[in-house]
Amino acid sequence: MSVDGTWNLSISTPIGKIKAVVELRERDGLLTGVAHGAGEDVPLGDLSLDGDRLTWTQAITKPMRLDLVFDVRVDGDILQGTSKAGRLPSSKVTGERRTAPEYQQ
Repeated sequence: MSVDGTWNLSISTPIGKIKAVVELRERDGLLTGVAHGAGEDVPLGDLSLDGDRLTWTQAITKPMRLDLVFDVRVDGDILQGTSKAGRLPSSKVTGERRTAPEYQQ
C-alpha cells in the first residue's frame, strides 16, 4: 500500500475542528513526512506503515505546546483514526488524499 501524497486532515478536538495538511513520501523504502498547520511546518517522527495502519508522532507549539501521537487506518485515498496528546482524550482524525493540485485565489 502506498501512502505517498498530500493529505488534507481534519482533527475534531475539544476546542473545535483543526485543519492540517500532511505530506508523505516514500523513497528507497524510507517513509518521511511533514505536517503543515497553524503557521507551522513540523517533521513527522516515528513514521510507520504496517499494512493499512499508519502511525506517527509530531510536536506542535500552536495553539499550544503538545506532543501528538497519530494512529490511523488508510483505505485508498481516505484515512480515519485518532490523535492523542498526553493525558487528554483522543481526538477523531479523518483525511483525504489530494488527487489534483489545489489552487488558492
